[in-house]
Amino acid sequence: MEKELKRVSDSYSEFTKMIRYEDINGGNRLFGGRLMEWIDELAGIVALRHSRTTVTTAAVDNLQFKKGAYIGDIVVLTGKLTYVGNTSMEVRTDVYVEDKITGRREVINRAYFTLVCIDEEGVPKEVPYGLLTETESEKREWEGALKRREMRKIRRKEGF
Repeated sequence: MEKELKRVSDSYSEFTKMIRYEDINGGNRLFGGRLMEWIDELAGIVALRHSRTTVTTAAVDNLQFKKGAYIGDIVVLTGKLTYVGNTSMEVRTDVYVEDKITGRREVINRAYFTLVCIDEEGVPKEVPYGLLTETESEKREWEGALKRREMRKIRRKEGF
């Protein structure tokens, strides 16, 4: 029996934050650990919205800090599903600084999270829904997810 498919847009999530004093590091920029907390939460929400079951983060790939953010900056975090496997899902997160005057957004961070569906005992279980990739961009993301998945397998074999 084939799984019911959901669209990428069904679980797309976005939230906005303003950088405050408690969010900055000693260099007066957004603390990387705080940003990682926010994007991990966002990825979890995306995976939960898709699967409608408990999920846990299993891996983070390609976490790239491209530019800093500072006190008073508006940051916009977006997350979308890129891949669904048997028990796992991949979520792409993008973080932007939004210009307060023009609304123009500049990417400051991107990462890919692998999340796993789990039961009450924390044992991996099947993702109940598949993913319908409709656009060329969604199809490219799926192909990229397959490559990242293979690289994770290779790194695990090598002890990383």
